[in-house]
Amino acid sequence: MKLLKYSLAFLFGVGTLTSCMDNLDVVNPNQQTTATFGNTVDDLEECVIAAYNHIRMEGSYARVGYTIDVCRGDEVWNSSQVWYLEFDDFTVLVTGDIAWWPWREWYYTINVCNFILSRTGDDDSQLSENMRRIKGQALFIRGLAYYNLAGYYQNPPLITSYETYSSLDGLYGANSTYDEVLDQVEADFQQAMELLPSRDEGSEWAGGRATCGSAAGFYARTLMVRHKFSEALTVLEDIISGRYGTYRLMDNYGDNFREGTAYENNDESLFEVQFLDYASQGTDDEWTPVNTSPNATQGSAIESNFAPGDFGGWADLSATNWLYDLFKSERTTSGTLDPRLYWTLGTYEADWEGFEYGNVAYTETLTASDTIRTNNNYGGIPIAKYTNLRTGLYSTVVTGLHDGINVRLMRYSDVLLRAAECENEVNGPTQRAIDWINEVRNRADLPDLQLSDFAGNADKLFEQIANVERPKEFGCEFGRGFDLIRWGFFYDADRLQQMKEHSVVRITADKSKVLLPVSYSDIDSDSELKSGFDTYVAGHEFLPIQQQLTNNNPNLQGNSANYGTDNSSYFRDNGWTVRPVVDLDD
Repeated sequence: MKLLKYSLAFLFGVGTLTSCMDNLDVVNPNQQTTATFGNTVDDLEECVIAAYNHIRMEGSYARVGYTIDVCRGDEVWNSSQVWYLEFDDFTVLVTGDIAWWPWREWYYTINVCNFILSRTGDDDSQLSENMRRIKGQALFIRGLAYYNLAGYYQNPPLITSYETYSSLDGLYGANSTYDEVLDQVEADFQQAMELLPSRDEGSEWAGGRATCGSAAGFYARTLMVRHKFSEALTVLEDIISGRYGTYRLMDNYGDNFREGTAYENNDESLFEVQFLDYASQGTDDEWTPVNTSPNATQGSAIESNFAPGDFGGWADLSATNWLYDLFKSERTTSGTLDPRLYWTLGTYEADWEGFEYGNVAYTETLTASDTIRTNNNYGGIPIAKYTNLRTGLYSTVVTGLHDGINVRLMRYSDVLLRAAECENEVNGPTQRAIDWINEVRNRADLPDLQLSDFAGNADKLFEQIANVERPKEFGCEFGRGFDLIRWGFFYDADRLQQMKEHSVVRITADKSKVLLPVSYSDIDSDSELKSGFDTYVAGHEFLPIQQQLTNNNPNLQGNSANYGTDNSSYFRDNGWTVRPVVDLDD
């Protein structure tokens, strides 16, 4: 007993002396490790914010990670003859630089998500509500990262455990198969659907965070990549019925492409990338994944790529004549042009007098004699979408990461048109499929389609969805290249020919010739005509895995673009078929 008293007295004395010392043993908040950080909800919430931050970097959705797929499709072409030319022509070299930036950004994102998931455990039933939401967001963002990596690079390494980074085997992962990666994407989105609240909860869940509706929408998208149409249809039906939150089409299509709280994160948006509005940004363009400046702009550079040179843009990308002609080929029930043309392309049209902001290019009023403001000296139809060309917000583009319009990655109109596509694949043309399409058309005041127009012809209804309804609704948006791959258009001679015809454009300094009719049949005799799909070779629907990556990682191999492998056998061995080209006028 006496010994115990002496021991306690000694410890008390030491404690007293220690408390009087000037130096305190504290953790430097700027030098924390995985042992000292990530053990509380607040720590993990910071990690979630970091993960969201990575999806708005240059290689993810702030510039090239977004625009590479835009020009991979048949609606947009590289009009600057630099920068995006190799992506437009499917001639990306393994020794290039830009082509690996999406890889860089998405693996940064995956690393953050894997750290979060290493702290949330495997048993969701034991998680608090806050931890469920943290885990759900990490799963959604990781699923989004691998969705993009598979869509661009085909067979990237699948890394799902943070612990593997502690070994060289984890740091230098080998390729996974396309199916293995997509299996994980499906699993991540499906689990996120169960963990996340809906946007109906309000607050941040209606203001930009990933929700169960976000996860459900991307889960359906992923299922459709591998033609799991019946499964995808069930998910899409549940979204439409309100199981994952309340969504509706905005009355005004243009509300999806303006900045500000009145328009962004609206009732049509399943998920969008958050950018700071004009005049609320910092001044520092940060192009790397670090983004450490407290004065970072936190905008995107999509406008800089799309905007005409006359207004300060880089004029890198322009719309194809096919997309413009598609809009002009059909009038609304009141005899006017489709209002989606106004928000998609920057042309002068008599119909725009008195419509929205009128015939405007930034703050300059266009007149009939302008006809069109070409993108640059190579010609090209300016893209208005995700720019302020139509809003009159400013007169000159400040190039760089300054565009404040949130990028809507998935809208409710996509749910409706995908549901119609899946219904057609599963049951053929039905009134239900037609009704979903008409809901989107009605917003644009276009006349209803009639089931009798398709007479049980699933190929014809697919053609209507793929090459009329989707281009008009989503023209010049991310995802067209992903669609062309999942539809198998690269693996069918007639479909490849159709893409060549869609993408033929006139490269000319004569602005009066920009909108002249162009025909692919004249491409050999008319030196001003060009089609990016002419130089496509098998396997190059994907980006090659860059040589600097394979040099640094001895376990990493190339993909079909590296080796010129034809992916048509994979497509057909799965029992998938390419829908034949159908003339909708017949």
